[in-house]
Amino acid sequence: MVVSRLTGSVRVVGAGLLGTSVALGLRARGVDVILADASPTHVAIAIDLGAGRAPLDSDEPVLVVVCVPPDVTARVVAAELAAFPDAVVTDVASVKSGILDELVTVGADVSRYVGSHPLAGRERGGPLAARADLFVGRPWVVAVHDGIGYQRGSVVDDLILDLGATLVELTAEEHDRGVALISHVPQVVSSVMARRFLDAPNAALGLAGQGVRDVTRIAGSDPDLWVQILGANAAPVRDILLAYRDDLDRFIDALADPTAPGARKRVAEELAGGNLGVERLPGKHGTDKRFTTVIVMVDDRPGQLARLLAEIGEIGVNLEDLRLEHSPGRQVGLAEVQVLPEAADRLTTELAERGWRIAG
Repeated sequence: MVVSRLTGSVRVVGAGLLGTSVALGLRARGVDVILADASPTHVAIAIDLGAGRAPLDSDEPVLVVVCVPPDVTARVVAAELAAFPDAVVTDVASVKSGILDELVTVGADVSRYVGSHPLAGRERGGPLAARADLFVGRPWVVAVHDGIGYQRGSVVDDLILDLGATLVELTAEEHDRGVALISHVPQVVSSVMARRFLDAPNAALGLAGQGVRDVTRIAGSDPDLWVQILGANAAPVRDILLAYRDDLDRFIDALADPTAPGARKRVAEELAGGNLGVERLPGKHGTDKRFTTVIVMVDDRPGQLARLLAEIGEIGVNLEDLRLEHSPGRQVGLAEVQVLPEAADRLTTELAERGWRIAG
C-alpha cells in the first residue's frame, strides 16, 4: 500500500460518482474516510464498496471534501465549516466564483475553505460507477484566493496528489472562464446539435458514423445537473456563445451563395481555423504530439480486439490511443489505432502480413 500524504481522517460529503471515487482512492492509500450523504442508500452502497465508514460523534477530520450538486454546494460547505472548526473544507463543484461569493456573503470562515474542481467524470453517476483511479492523470484545479494561507490549504494539494491528479492553480474567475470554453459551451453545442435528430428521418440517422457520434456524445448528460452548472456560470458561457454565433453567421452568409466571389475562401478560412484550434489542445500526457491513425477491420467475434492489441505489442509499436467504431450492417468493427507517425507504415505493413485488413 502506498502511504498517503494526508495525516488524519477525511470526511467526504456526497457519496455519488465523484465522492465515492475520492473515497475509494483515499482508502487505497490507507486513509480513514468518513462518508456522509443525504441518501442513506448511497452511503450504504459506498461503505459496501469499501469506500469508507459511517460518521461518529467523535470524528475530527483534517479535511472535508464536499461532493454535492452545485446549487447546494455553498450551503453544505458553510455547514461543514461550522460543524468542524479545525478542518479545511474543499468542494468539487464545476463552478467556483459563485460559491466563494456566497460563502463570503453569509460570513463563513473562508480562511479554512478553498474550492477545487477535478476535470474527470463518467457518463454514468452514483456510487456504483465510482473508480479509485478516476482522477489519475486528470487536471484538478485549486481555486486559490487571498483568504486562505498556503500552509493551511496545502492539505487540499495533498488530496489531489494522493489521487494521482495533476494540480492546477487558478483564481476562481480564471477557472470559470476556462471551463466555460472547454466544458460548458461544448455541452451546449453538443446538445443543440443532437436536438436536430428529433425530427430527422430514420434513413438519415441510419447513416450516422463516428463523426456525428463524437460531436454529440456528451448530449446524453443529465439535464438537471447542467441547468445548475450553466445557471451558475451563465455570463462566461453567454459571452462565448455570442462569439460562436458570429462564427456561425459567417458560415451561413458564405453558404448562401457558395459560388459568390470569396465565399469558398471564407469557408476554407473558418475550417482551417478549426484545424489550428485543435492543434492547440494538449495530447497524450499533456504534450502537443500528433499521431497517425491506422484503421484496422476487426471481426465482431470474442477475442479479436484482444488479439489485435497483443499483436501490436509484439510488433513493438506503442499504442497511443484507440477508438472502436462498428460498421453499420456488417459484423465488423473499425479499430482506429493511433501511433506516432514514424511507426505507422511499419505497423500497417506488419499487420497486413499477419492477416489483418487495413481500411483506407
